[in-house]
This record gives sequence, C-alpha cells and structure tokens, in this order.
Amino acid sequence: MDTLALYRQAQDGFDAVLAAVPAERWDARSTCPGWSVRDLAGHAVWGQHQLRAWAAGEDYADRSGAPGSPHPAPVAGDDPLTTWRTARTACLAALTPEALTRTTTIPGLGDVPVAAVVSLLTTDLVAHTWDIGHALGAAVHLDPATVAVAFDWARAHAVRAPGFFGPELTPPAGSDDQTRLLAFLGRAAWEPVAA
Repeated sequence: MDTLALYRQAQDGFDAVLAAVPAERWDARSTCPGWSVRDLAGHAVWGQHQLRAWAAGEDYADRSGAPGSPHPAPVAGDDPLTTWRTARTACLAALTPEALTRTTTIPGLGDVPVAAVVSLLTTDLVAHTWDIGHALGAAVHLDPATVAVAFDWARAHAVRAPGFFGPELTPPAGSDDQTRLLAFLGRAAWEPVAA
C-alpha cells in the first residue's frame, strides 16, 4: 500500500474515534499530559493545515496546535469533528503527486519531501487515535498496516522530548505490534485509564 493510501487509513481511524466522542467528553483529560480530548483534536486539525501548506509550498506560521503547544483546543473550535473533516478534505486535495515530491524543511528532520511528512503524520494520527479512544475507555484496535508504517517511522525518527514522544516503555511479554508500538512511543496500553 502506498504512503498516501496508508495516510488515508490513518485519517479514517482518527475520524472514527473522533466521531465517537460524546458531546460531554471533549474536555476530558487525554493520555497526553496537559491536553484534553479537544486539545488532541485541535493538534490533529493543525497538522492537516500544516501539511496542506507544505504541500502547496506555502508558509504556515500558526504554531497554536504544534507539538508541545500548551492548549491546542481552540484550533478544534466548538465542533471538533466538523473542523477536523473540513481540514482533512482540504489537506487531501493538496496532496497531489507533484506536491508529495516538493521539499520542505522540518525542525529536527531537515529538508525532506512532503511524502516523508505524510509518514510522520500517519504516525501522529495512529498514536492520537489510541490516545483519544483510551482516554474515553474504549478498546482501540488500530489498523495493522498503519501500525507497521508508524512503527517503522518511529524507530527511525522519534523525538523524545516534552510535547513529543515520551520515554520508551517495556511492554508485557508477548505483546502484539500495536502494544509494542505504543510502548515505543511512551504509552502504556496495558494500563487502565487513569481516573
């Protein structure tokens, strides 16, 4: 499966978990320290805006939803699902074959083709799909193909710093690929949701 098809699958998974958020739970604490479920939605929306801008060769100076931002919730607005879907549609429209070959500069990664950013955001969406579902007490079963590409990307590029990925954890013996990926990204999928 190609990079863009895998990205669409990651978007589909994120969309499904976002659509399942009850109206009264948007401001519930997520598994990302300091962020609510709405903050995670805002961060994902920001990622769509950023990727669309890179694909179009435009500057995007807004950092309100970037990794490590203190409060990305306003980016999601009052209707996070609709805001996400609008941003997702605009982003996908910009990801033409020509755009995927365009080079952009990313702090920490240097000059990379937009296609490489798509893999980064696939990883981001896979992780945050689990973050939202787990925070709400749902059993989250991530798509195995997107788990595999996210694990490959994370092994090569994971940034371990506040606002990015936490320290690698040791998963229980016999854990599946999803649990091992999440542990690599600093998420203890085997622990219950914190009260």
